[in-house]
Amino acid sequence: MRRREFISLLSSAVVWPLAARAQQRTMPVVGVLSPATSDADANRMNGLRQGLKDAGYIEGENVMIEYRSAENQLDRLPALASDLVSRQVNVIVTIATPAAQAAKSATNTIPIVFSLGVDPVQIGLVTSLNRPGGNVTGVYGMQLAVTGKRLELLHELVPSAGAIAFLANPKSGSLPEVERKHCARRRVA
Repeated sequence: MRRREFISLLSSAVVWPLAARAQQRTMPVVGVLSPATSDADANRMNGLRQGLKDAGYIEGENVMIEYRSAENQLDRLPALASDLVSRQVNVIVTIATPAAQAAKSATNTIPIVFSLGVDPVQIGLVTSLNRPGGNVTGVYGMQLAVTGKRLELLHELVPSAGAIAFLANPKSGSLPEVERKHCARRRVA
């Protein structure tokens, strides 16, 4: 009888840690989706890594980062977003509006986090700012929402300026149609 108890105790001592190890969660994976080049995103990625580190997550130790770059070819974003979804990342961090839109089109279950200068309600990413709903949330800097005020301040600084212009990539998708109309060839005088 003692022999059976000993074998039973020994087998449970060996099997239990193996079973517990099999039940442990794998390392969380943060997917990053960007329309830009990896060189252009170097500072953002360093900031992301530092923010994760400040929260106790160190890449390679207790979190993995899957970075996907469209290398300035916006038509690649949907496939890259689908790739992150197929890899079952835990969250998708998007850089710029086109990446956020591609991620939203690719999944409605994986959390998506954005930081935008355009109104996410206006472009259809979220239903409202105070209750975004769905799986998409983030930070809206309202940079474009204050364009009129910026023009007024520029006019005060340089009253002799007949026209003030800014450069934007019309193919980027980060400047919504309403802002294009608001900013396009607006004269200050």
